[in-house]
Amino acid sequence: MHLPYFTILHWLDIAFFLILFIFLILLSLKAAKNSVKLLLSMIFASFLVTSFGAILGLVILEKYTKKAKLIDVKQRRVLINETLVLKGRVKNIGKFKINYCKLDIKLVNNGWGGGFKKGTFFKPGGLNLFGSKEKKKPNIVKVTKYIITDGLRPGEIKNFTAIIPYPPYFKNTYLNYKLYCH
Repeated sequence: MHLPYFTILHWLDIAFFLILFIFLILLSLKAAKNSVKLLLSMIFASFLVTSFGAILGLVILEKYTKKAKLIDVKQRRVLINETLVLKGRVKNIGKFKINYCKLDIKLVNNGWGGGFKKGTFFKPGGLNLFGSKEKKKPNIVKVTKYIITDGLRPGEIKNFTAIIPYPPYFKNTYLNYKLYCH
């Protein structure tokens, strides 16, 4: 498991919500002097609000401070071992260090349509005593690759290669990929 790299903004977010939690506890102590149940419920509500705010702040900071983009992405199908090789470069365009980058790749069969074929809308059934005659082949190949695992400083560029299985029955394929950096 890869842990995200915390910047100074992340630590400021945690410190802000920790100070807010302490302040809310002090207010709860003043408000509920005689009732222990009220005091505990106010402290629990303060904990829920501040922890939710801190986690939401961390998620938002992760999304907007760790930015990278793919450059010069090229794909090539290798027929000898039925794979698709995706090569390119990753550039850190943000102002903070990136700990790791993950590339989600989806290869879709008949991604651009390919017309209507027999049995597209209605599959004839009938009495099926001995099982299906036709085995359903998957039309989507999903792959997740960690392409950067050792960090990426601001402005730095690193090469990557991802190998995706390419079933031989795929035709008119559509390749979709998305980069996530933390």
